[in-house]
Amino acid sequence: MGQKMKITGWVAAGAFAGVLTTVSLQTVARGSLAPLPLEELQQLAAVFGMVKSDYVEPVDEKKLISDAISGMVAGLDPHSQYFDKKSFKEFREGTTGRFVGVGIEISQEDGLIKVVSPIEGSPAFRAGLKPNDLITKIDDTAVRGLSLNEAVKRMRGEANTKVLLTIFRKDENRTFPVTITREEIRTQSVRGKVMEPGYAWIRLSQFQERTVDDFVKKVEEIYKQDPNLKGLVLDLRNDPGGLLDAAVAISAAFLPENVTVVSTDGQLAESKSIYKAAPEFYQRRAGSDPLRNLPAGLKTVPLVVLVNEGSASASEIVAGALQDHKRATIMGSQTFGKGSVQTVRPLGPDTGLKITTARYYTPSGTSIQAKGIVPNVLVDESAEGSPFAALRMREADLEKHLASGQGPESKDPEREKARDEARKRLEEEAKKPPQDRKVPEFGAADDFALAQALKSLKGQPVLVSKTQIIVDNKEEKKDN
Repeated sequence: MGQKMKITGWVAAGAFAGVLTTVSLQTVARGSLAPLPLEELQQLAAVFGMVKSDYVEPVDEKKLISDAISGMVAGLDPHSQYFDKKSFKEFREGTTGRFVGVGIEISQEDGLIKVVSPIEGSPAFRAGLKPNDLITKIDDTAVRGLSLNEAVKRMRGEANTKVLLTIFRKDENRTFPVTITREEIRTQSVRGKVMEPGYAWIRLSQFQERTVDDFVKKVEEIYKQDPNLKGLVLDLRNDPGGLLDAAVAISAAFLPENVTVVSTDGQLAESKSIYKAAPEFYQRRAGSDPLRNLPAGLKTVPLVVLVNEGSASASEIVAGALQDHKRATIMGSQTFGKGSVQTVRPLGPDTGLKITTARYYTPSGTSIQAKGIVPNVLVDESAEGSPFAALRMREADLEKHLASGQGPESKDPEREKARDEARKRLEEEAKKPPQDRKVPEFGAADDFALAQALKSLKGQPVLVSKTQIIVDNKEEKKDN
């Protein structure tokens, strides 16, 4: 996501109380006077009136206005969004890393919900749920046929309410019910461990409000376990991004003080910014540097950053900064390419607008938008390659995506050919038994890309991809 969270006061939102017959010809637009398109607004109001009076059944005025705003914003780009009361609450939960639920990380398997891991200390953890447990029912609703999002919504709810989960535990071949009381959950966006003497792995799954503090704790744990670290892998695969200040802080943890981490450029003066590796650019409380207790060795320890097509926004900022400053070797696949800034502005007590206000640029002035970060070393996700990588959506594939601002985009015929081949292979793969289709877990012993990263840190030969295609890799630069 890469949202730059701002609270800049209430933003005026026009409401249609009926058909508009008169409209002010001027409105304040972020400090400057801009004329309103009177004729078009009158037409919009006329449509509102016709729908209200002529539609086959009565319609809710508030919903009509909400839908009109949503449509207007959705037409801009894939990341601008109007938040109604419910979606605004869900958005804020996502950035804080807090929500009310049972506390499990889940995925889908054979139409059921699979427990990937219970969050330590959560109600699900205390109830004894285990990795690989399958949820077959949520209360009285069968899970088969539900989307992952629908299942999540059913398991979430108000604090201190109960939810009944029916669990199938494969290794014990039994089904049993578990009643769990929902409570506020604090998700863990940071994992890590010493892989072997001298070498450690830290994974960031998202950039949330607590990510920096959790990262510092994990680094301290690792250095306490192994003070003579020879190499570190920072794993940003499938990290969709999050908060900008968290990305700046994680970059600053590895970079020299005051070097540029990322810059932004847009119409507003406040959108033209340079973010540096210094506390004033990432600290949430004045005078408090969350990185102050990090081991000094983190600034110089050999570093490999793992990325893939699912690495987006804030994770691309970190990878781009560490790559441009030659602080790390970037390994994996070309990243997603979400290089735009979304600013969140409240519209009232419980609604808001997320709107794209700028583009991100790496320290060298290269736009991330619709391009992404190209690794120094292309590495596949398995020894057999990355057969389905071409099917994964990137920013450049999204309808109405914002252009990079650094030259025209072009369709790569080789990538289209690779997609066709991947689709055929996926059809064959789908015929295999489920146990033969499992993808290794990040950080596991059979994590191929991680194994290559560790080899790189040790100076050993790395199995480099021979098939990956770089999309729209232009070297045009922005003038700073």
